[in-house]
Amino acid sequence: MVFLPWYSAVLLIAAGFATYFVFGSFLAGAGYQPAPDRVIRRMLGFARVTAADRVYDLGAGTGGLLFRAVEEHGATGVGVEVEPLRYLYLCYRRRRSRARSRVHILRQNLFDVDLSSASVILAFLWPGAMRRLRQKFSAELRPGTRIVSYYHQIAGWVPVEKDEHLRVYYYTIPPTLDAPSLQPSGVHPAPTSRDPAPAALSSKP
Repeated sequence: MVFLPWYSAVLLIAAGFATYFVFGSFLAGAGYQPAPDRVIRRMLGFARVTAADRVYDLGAGTGGLLFRAVEEHGATGVGVEVEPLRYLYLCYRRRRSRARSRVHILRQNLFDVDLSSASVILAFLWPGAMRRLRQKFSAELRPGTRIVSYYHQIAGWVPVEKDEHLRVYYYTIPPTLDAPSLQPSGVHPAPTSRDPAPAALSSKP
């Protein structure tokens, strides 16, 4: 029987851990790809996060967005993460954070989380997840809630602001979902060439 030196065993374990963290976690429906720092700054800038906000980071990953919103902008943050290793890492970061009393970590499927208390939603998710969330956002979020998505837009909704270079998209929930000017789907129609873009999100039937 051949035994590997202890350092080789450590390297193999570390390589396996890293491989799972980046690739294997796709099995949980939560692949890992952190947002660059410049994207995080743009997302929080679009959302205009303040100490009065309750920020939900859907698919919080390792907490780059979540902890920046809490520690630098003073918000209360809720990180939602289903993948077990990243959940444990988020809990570790929370314990070490000077703002840990304002950080809450949920190991839960993001589609099962009640979002009604959110004032800001941050998301870096796959297109299919964004499509599924559209209905949840319409049903649960309060008027005025801000939503910022990185890389993928919310299908059928027109962003209030966007950074095409960084692929960051900002939306808001309209003041009312039963206004006469709104479509039966509950949101404004997409603007035509003669109509200005609405002040809130838009949807196509």
